[in-house]
Amino acid sequence: MVINGDIIFTQNNDGFEIYENGFLVIEDGKVKAVQKDYSGNEEVINKQGMLIIPTFVDLHLHANQYANCGLGYDEELLTWLEKYTYSEEVKFKDLNYARDIFKEVLTKLWEAGSLRSVIFASLYKETSELMFNLVSEAGLSAYVGKVNMDRNVPDFYIETTEESINFTEDLIKEFNNNSLVKPIITPRFVPHCTIESMQGQGDLAKKYDVPVQSHMNESLAENVWVTELHPEYKTSTDVFEKYGLFGGNSKTIMAHCIHNTKHELELMKKRNFYPVHCPESNANLTSGIMDVKGMLEAGLPVCLGSDISGGHNLFMPKQIILAIQLSKMKARMEDDLSKVLTLSEAFYMATKAGGSFFGNTGSLEEGYSGDFLVIDTDSIMAPHEVRSPIERLEKFLYIGSPSNIVERYLQGAKIDKPFKE
Repeated sequence: MVINGDIIFTQNNDGFEIYENGFLVIEDGKVKAVQKDYSGNEEVINKQGMLIIPTFVDLHLHANQYANCGLGYDEELLTWLEKYTYSEEVKFKDLNYARDIFKEVLTKLWEAGSLRSVIFASLYKETSELMFNLVSEAGLSAYVGKVNMDRNVPDFYIETTEESINFTEDLIKEFNNNSLVKPIITPRFVPHCTIESMQGQGDLAKKYDVPVQSHMNESLAENVWVTELHPEYKTSTDVFEKYGLFGGNSKTIMAHCIHNTKHELELMKKRNFYPVHCPESNANLTSGIMDVKGMLEAGLPVCLGSDISGGHNLFMPKQIILAIQLSKMKARMEDDLSKVLTLSEAFYMATKAGGSFFGNTGSLEEGYSGDFLVIDTDSIMAPHEVRSPIERLEKFLYIGSPSNIVERYLQGAKIDKPFKE
């Protein structure tokens, strides 16, 4: 496959690689080359005047909260969970309800160009198993986690420690060898998991070499709660580290990471650790602003997540732009303009940084998975407006929509809209 268009991607977070009217060569599902000219014998697919960029990667979202998008944002995190979240998530006992919502979420991810994602599925084993199968049916790629929580939740929405560990292990055994849809161990966060549960989950991570996802340092109230529950430790990091859930054995995703200590940052740098910035969620729930620039400068692979339904939009450009805007507010409030994120840094977070969790994805470099989007920007241009490829990308990120994405490819194969009636 050879595609001709305006190709843009990032190798590093400090700038874009731009091939105006270039040629993307895909072989065996991987990028063979990006060239300024092409003289081979393959038929060239003409997308001149369109942008060709890597697919987006959404590294943190709650599929079982989708119906709550846009609700409850007058509350902060812990109150929001009590008032809105648990009562929605418990509905996923009903597989028919879950199927309808999950299909909608996966369709919206496809529309948004996020063909790879990391998903909190459900507390329930059968419902989580359903999500694995639907991701496969949709032709997308994801890590899917059965949510684990055995304390400090309502009586109508809780599991036993034994169920938590056994069901998680069952799903690992069933799906760990799947090439595109894989399991991820998912303690909800420290206050919702007993010591026994965290120890069991850490043992599974080590036994099966399965990655971990959770939340950490999202709100000040959460951090106080953690120290009340675990006075023997100073932070969530210490608790996760104690039970093998902090990148010691395998890759670890932690969403938010706003209120960090120096000790925690030092440990993050020593581990196989992915901090996920969820700007929309953090703004909605008054959680705070991650020091993204500081974490990037420390060498941490900061990624982006929609965090629905703390966030309310699956379209990753919305998170890219809000991440930049919040960094500007943080920089101005701290009188340190070096804290401002650049467009290339935020784009890198939503593509190559997040993609690296899956391996060589998220870029259009040689040897990377052939995951890319074809974007038509004509509808967002003013009459007589002529712009360079990078200017058109910027306009797409700021004022575009999923409708500007005209084709989506994963491993070199075009992915059509899933679940067509």
